Amino acid sequence: MKALRTHAIGGPETLSLDEVETPQPGPGQVRIKVKACAVNFPDVLMIQDLYQFKPQRPYSPGGELSGIIDAVGEGVTQWQVGDRVIAMMGNGGMAQEVLAPAEKLFPLPEGVSFETGASLLMTYGTNMHGLLDRGHLKAGDTLLVLGAAGGVGLAAVELGKAYGAKVVAAVSSEEKAAAAREHGADETVIYPRGNLDKDQSKALAEAFKAACGPEGANVIYDIIGGDYSEPALRSIAWEGRFCVVGFTAGIPRMPLNLTLLKSCDVCGVFWGAFAARDPKANAAHIAKLFDLLKEGRIRPRVSATFPLERGGEAIAMLGARAAIGKVVVTMG
Repeated sequence: MKALRTHAIGGPETLSLDEVETPQPGPGQVRIKVKACAVNFPDVLMIQDLYQFKPQRPYSPGGELSGIIDAVGEGVTQWQVGDRVIAMMGNGGMAQEVLAPAEKLFPLPEGVSFETGASLLMTYGTNMHGLLDRGHLKAGDTLLVLGAAGGVGLAAVELGKAYGAKVVAAVSSEEKAAAAREHGADETVIYPRGNLDKDQSKALAEAFKAACGPEGANVIYDIIGGDYSEPALRSIAWEGRFCVVGFTAGIPRMPLNLTLLKSCDVCGVFWGAFAARDPKANAAHIAKLFDLLKEGRIRPRVSATFPLERGGEAIAMLGARAAIGKVVVTMG
């Protein structure tokens, strides 16, 4: 079988398409014939050894996939050959066949494409935990999403609307603003790319305040960090919640006096650790996601697909922040 693998620290251009042996499932494992593997920002960081987890090389990037079970190991009774499944794994998804622990699988509902299935859990799962458990989002709140046109961002826009919030989507282009509006954003703010000087930072803070309204944003969902975090924090409501989700624009430095002036909370969102520590709560979130998907209240947007041999291009596209919605690698 073929697998796209990293052998040394580097960017997407260092990945190689290798011929490897088909793995055999051990006790408690299933083997999945992969149909689609979504690309997420940890994939960009992991191959450069910039992520908190550093798998032993060689390995395949890709932690979110869908496919069909074609073999089961000893002791596996809840899954059968032929079952359509979604799997969450730290890595390994960009391969034609993968092994996965049986307890880490979710059924892929009938009628849902493999590309959609592979695009569901990490983005929407992160946001269910981030918005509800950490941000305590409720109907009537104003939600400001930074980086609102990426996979996590569009999912946050949709879930914010599904739970009754006014959603302000902050993005870097009119094309991305249009995508956010298509997915339910009530207001959009377009910010400049690159480092912000003092005047640009102040102007952006004023734009956020104008879009959020006089009371400010009850929940700020920061997926990008960098120079955008401080102007967003300046638009937070009294006793608002600032959710730290990611750092695609760099790790920000924030003046903590602003948190005192607004009596607000700053909280981290680490969905992977949450899912491992409280699998029952995570499973309840995923079950609700499937309900929302069935009801048509969420619809993962796949903006680009690449064949396995071009998986490096898919990772590069995400790393360049050029994607709207999800990027998926397919196995044909």
